[in-house]
Amino acid sequence: MRFLLDTHFLLWAAEESHRLPQAAADLLEDEENEFFFSVASIWEVAIKVGRRPNFEITAGLLRRFLIESGFQELIVTGDHAVAVESLPPFHKDPFDRMLIAQAFFEGLVLLTVDKTVAKYGGLVRLV
Repeated sequence: MRFLLDTHFLLWAAEESHRLPQAAADLLEDEENEFFFSVASIWEVAIKVGRRPNFEITAGLLRRFLIESGFQELIVTGDHAVAVESLPPFHKDPFDRMLIAQAFFEGLVLLTVDKTVAKYGGLVRLV
């Protein structure tokens, strides 16, 4: 399967955190799966680093880790931006809305721990 990981999962994977759910860890270990990360997640981390100097990882380090770990980078396109427009207003966070739109547009399963994001159903999987 092809998965897009939300920002929480990307950070937990990079930190090898105990907060990474076992179901997600199992998916990551399955070599049959393909994993993507969104440029929107890198942008979100860059903003958080700027606001919180004690943030665990920088956007640059996270991106490098993900690429070196075999994740594929998913750029944000105009089509993705337009797809946000058709999403129901369950969630207000612009980064999460972009991830949802990207997953739907690209046919990727979005892995999330956010119950509000999971309300979008379809290709969104709560883990």
